[in-house]
Amino acid sequence: MRTQFFVAALFVFCLPALAQKPNSENQKLISTTSFIAEAGGAGIAFSATIDKRFGQSHVGFGGRIGLGFVSADEPVYSPTYGYDYNTKSALTIPIQLNYIFGKSNSPHCLEVGAGVTYVTKKLEIMNFYDDLATQVFGTLAFMYRRQPVNGGFSWRVGFTPIFGKSYIQPFGAASVGYNF
Repeated sequence: MRTQFFVAALFVFCLPALAQKPNSENQKLISTTSFIAEAGGAGIAFSATIDKRFGQSHVGFGGRIGLGFVSADEPVYSPTYGYDYNTKSALTIPIQLNYIFGKSNSPHCLEVGAGVTYVTKKLEIMNFYDDLATQVFGTLAFMYRRQPVNGGFSWRVGFTPIFGKSYIQPFGAASVGYNF
């Protein structure tokens, strides 16, 4: 069920990008879709996401969905040896809605977003763990974003706090991508 949801959501975000073309030969294509590889941020460790604007501009409301990877050391107690640590890994699925502020003809933008990240296993992520630990984390994004209006290489950097049931973890992110 989760796989079907992810494939359907990815299809919905990518389909409009395939249908875009300029109306005339003199008009340039405005890029509204981005592929982003991110360290930190909503994917927690590393993620690859598709970001799509809902309008016909490279600024305004949009959303992103992706797939990431995270690993964590889990403490294991043995009466014979004491505490030891096992490394466990999990997939992450970050989903965010965002708004990009900026001028329609400028590559310099401010991204503000909020969303959730689902982690496929309960892990001790960022030293927050208890028996009631969650697999769903809230995420925020406050990013400087440089993206060419008509497509091409882009990058982002910023503050991306992550929060759970009873804590907020300050966090950051840096990413590179391609707009099309």
